[in-house]
Amino acid sequence: MGGSCFLLLLILSIPVVFVSGDTNLIQKTCKNTKYYDLCISSLKSNPTSPKADTKGLAVIMVGIGMANATATSSYLSSQGLSTTNDTLMKKVLKECAAKYSYAGDALQASLQDLAADSFDYAFMHAMAAADYPNACHNAFKRYPGLAYPPELALREDGLKHICDVVSGIIDLLG
Repeated sequence: MGGSCFLLLLILSIPVVFVSGDTNLIQKTCKNTKYYDLCISSLKSNPTSPKADTKGLAVIMVGIGMANATATSSYLSSQGLSTTNDTLMKKVLKECAAKYSYAGDALQASLQDLAADSFDYAFMHAMAAADYPNACHNAFKRYPGLAYPPELALREDGLKHICDVVSGIIDLLG
């Protein structure tokens, strides 16, 4: 009977050991990024991250960035453009929608680079994706009468921070 209890305890403890190791990898990986809390919360919210290696964690974060860029582009294309009658504002919002779409494309390229183990290119594409929101912000600066929407500023920071996390993880792979 004592041997059965020991075996049962041993079997029950095995998953705990794996989870602990995976949590340690996520924490260790995120410590090497600029935004530790964002990295931790993003990766822990994804059910596949406990089974992922460092490259897999980078892929997960790239996917989060792609979703963010796509959502922002869609927001600007639909809701953002429909809330104003200002022709100039519509023009700038349309330009911004394109920039966020390009950011998503750059992250898609980063994903392909990761699959090919081309980590330098993956890093470069992630950095390019982080820069596209700057082009949007600069479009507003060209027209002093246009205010940069606070919602867009939050989305800009969000994508830049995600891309910084992606870059930090990819940096560990190179």
